[in-house]
Amino acid sequence: MEYHDERRNFTLTATGDLFITRRLSPYTEQAYLELWDIVRSAAIRFTNFEMLIHEYEGYPVAESGGTYAQVDPDIVDDLLWAGFNLFSLANNHSLDYALGGMVRTIELLDEAGLCHAGTGENLSEARSARYLDLDEGRVGFLSASSSFASFGRAGEQRRDSLGRPGLNPVRYSTYYVVDKAGFDQLRQVSERMGMEAVKREYIAAGYLKPEKEGELNFAGVRFVAGDKPGMCTEVDKSDLEGNVKWISDARRQSDFVVFSMHAHEGGMDRWQPATFHQPFARACIDAGTDAYIGHGPHFIRGIEIYKRRPIFYSLGNFVFQNETVRKMPADNYEKTGLDDAATPADYYDRRSDNDRKGFPADAKFWESFVPWCRYEGGDLVECKLYPITLGFGKRRTVRGRPMLASGELAEKIITKVAELSRPFGTEIRFEDGIGIVKL
Repeated sequence: MEYHDERRNFTLTATGDLFITRRLSPYTEQAYLELWDIVRSAAIRFTNFEMLIHEYEGYPVAESGGTYAQVDPDIVDDLLWAGFNLFSLANNHSLDYALGGMVRTIELLDEAGLCHAGTGENLSEARSARYLDLDEGRVGFLSASSSFASFGRAGEQRRDSLGRPGLNPVRYSTYYVVDKAGFDQLRQVSERMGMEAVKREYIAAGYLKPEKEGELNFAGVRFVAGDKPGMCTEVDKSDLEGNVKWISDARRQSDFVVFSMHAHEGGMDRWQPATFHQPFARACIDAGTDAYIGHGPHFIRGIEIYKRRPIFYSLGNFVFQNETVRKMPADNYEKTGLDDAATPADYYDRRSDNDRKGFPADAKFWESFVPWCRYEGGDLVECKLYPITLGFGKRRTVRGRPMLASGELAEKIITKVAELSRPFGTEIRFEDGIGIVKL
């Protein structure tokens, strides 16, 4: 007799950022309910939960992800209504309310029996897989982030020292390539300002390593002489190896592996991922990942099919309600020049200049897609993209909730995904209102 989970036949839906501050279940528009039918139609249902569930048990940190994330605990009922069964917790809001917010979120998801990954009491807890048992097989799930405050990354446990709670990090370094003439000019400026003399003192004292030939640290920024000027990024070797190790572990412990990556970083062209992202994503596939799901910049990026596995570089927003958080700490009011008599609505009005700048003023943050994937024998055999709108141009109380897009808007969204995916060798056609990825 054959077991179902021997076949490795899976279906998967995935959404981008779920920055949710309001209920999901009250609404009845047909395009809204049909979208949820699509999300729930797959066995694996992933979302990036870019939110903290708490009642302000933690303290707001000095260096947040932007809008300090908070939603009341009754949102768990709506998460169950939505049907998601994989929740990524590693993102730049994971520690907005220090350990109190992170721990309370984990507790509430655990109480509801919802599978989550990406944060924990120490690095191994944050980095290792969590598991979801389905009729189709066992799913291993891992979550990481390259965008985070420095204090937010988890630290490893030792025999003689506790680990540090936090998120699973993917650190990277940035350098800029300049031509020889520009490089020489930077060196001359550094000498005239006395910066080179200071560096020589630090190198002699052992506080700095000597610079390599053709490299220059100028005011804390690394420059490299080269023929193709531009910005480049390199992934941290230890974080690459650590994530690959736990993916390999999950590969041996499950029938299907999902890896989630939160990465705001882009290249000189913000629509494209940072240069470290593709080699990191491919290394994750090589180690055993079946679906690599990226998110972070709040707008979409391209799709790559690598070894018959999808790499979604960014799914954009799915629910984006960052203007209806009940309370903001003093730090945010101060940044916008408001005093302690101001209200949350005052803050949101000032931040966006009454919707004339920032997120509310740019359509790209309110248009995205939901992929629906089917695997046979572990290989991707079908990938459909459902375009969605989050209500660009509508009132603050309305925008941010997703609906299926149709007509010209649907075609515009899929056309953009196709354009962004072309550099990765991926072909996408618009057919019957959705995108079809050529495999």
